[in-house]
Amino acid sequence: MSKMTARETVLDLLLAITKKHAYSQIVLNETLNAGHLSDKDKGLVTTLVYGVLQQKLILDYYLSSFVEKKRKIDDWVKQLLFMSIYQKAFLDRIPDHAIVNEAVTIAKKRGHRGISGFVNGVLRRILREGLPDLSKIEPESKRNSIVYSHPEWLMGLWEAQWDRETAVKIAEADNLPPSVSIRVNQLKVTRQELADQLAAENIETLPGKLSPDALIVTSGNAVQSQAFQKGYFTIQDESSMLVADAAAPEEGMLVLDACAGPGGKTTHLAERMGNRGRIVALDLHPHKAQLIDHAAERLGLSNIEAHAMDARSARSKLGEASFDRVVLDVPCSGLGVIRRKPEIKWTKLVDEIKGLIPIQQMILEEAALLVKPGGWLIYSTCTIHKDENEKQMAAFLANHSNFRAEASFAKRMPKAKTDPRDGMLQIMPYMFQTDGFFICCLERLN
Repeated sequence: MSKMTARETVLDLLLAITKKHAYSQIVLNETLNAGHLSDKDKGLVTTLVYGVLQQKLILDYYLSSFVEKKRKIDDWVKQLLFMSIYQKAFLDRIPDHAIVNEAVTIAKKRGHRGISGFVNGVLRRILREGLPDLSKIEPESKRNSIVYSHPEWLMGLWEAQWDRETAVKIAEADNLPPSVSIRVNQLKVTRQELADQLAAENIETLPGKLSPDALIVTSGNAVQSQAFQKGYFTIQDESSMLVADAAAPEEGMLVLDACAGPGGKTTHLAERMGNRGRIVALDLHPHKAQLIDHAAERLGLSNIEAHAMDARSARSKLGEASFDRVVLDVPCSGLGVIRRKPEIKWTKLVDEIKGLIPIQQMILEEAALLVKPGGWLIYSTCTIHKDENEKQMAAFLANHSNFRAEASFAKRMPKAKTDPRDGMLQIMPYMFQTDGFFICCLERLN
């Protein structure tokens, strides 16, 4: 069997993600780590997979300008054409003849002569006539949706909740390549020591912008390093590292992480507590509870106990008013992590998001009863949606006079470009080139 080319690999990945609903991050990482691609090809595969998923609406608009509406195109042929048009529209180093030849070769290999002829004809026509002008699309809402390649309903949601300029800035940021950020395990190594160790393994990093524990990986595969095996760091987006700053747990405290899998925030809290005190970590799914155990073991943390349990039934097992800190990273729509998981914008449905809001509410109600008087409740999501964030918190506070915004929260949060008033902070993906993230910190009075 002949070795698959980089572009055939891309085609298989796109089909797995769009047809079989595989997670882009997971299948891409598995492929990159399998070892059959050169470093150069790894870069191309990553660029094409993310690029085609991100720019789907533009690519569809371009393709539909050259193919009759009534023509039925097989999924694999459509993805092959998307991939080819993406190279023409967004990459400047690939010669036109290479784009066409590669596509036609794959079409011949996977289909009959008619399909390779069709692919050849469409691509040669695009090269001859040029891509259509997007600036002529009307109305503006449709044009913005296509140009920034986000569904119209989603751009409309952000426009209604903030304004059009903000909606466009979020969408633009979503289409940038995601960075890899890592969190230093300060119990084992300092940030500078880790940066030096990684550099010795040909992995280049820069200090993060939001957290003193963060490094941004600029080249190399950090997960395959000796430093990772030794438990010197965790892969975690920098914006979610702020949860540990919000919670500010101290040595000897009793902390609950109520929606904890796979354990990124749990282990950060444990590190901040100097591996002292006790953290109870819950996740609905047993395999995620296991992942928390594995992460704690690799990092050398012994103050975490993980349980497969629904946070909504935690009170009967754990007892009321018993925790100094309760951290809730609730199930959410994930609209803040589109840069990392571009398929989210095409698969999320309005009704599905609406269905999450009462679940978040129930978890919040239950978890609030577990906080000690004087203790803190930290609520977070990786989304950009006021109904799941600010409005959820406002409704909770309106019904719970024994909670208030924690007074020192703003001092612990990043100052630049953000305004952590009322114990709440919404980070947008364009602010620091991180995931979009929401955090609220409340104090229980009695």
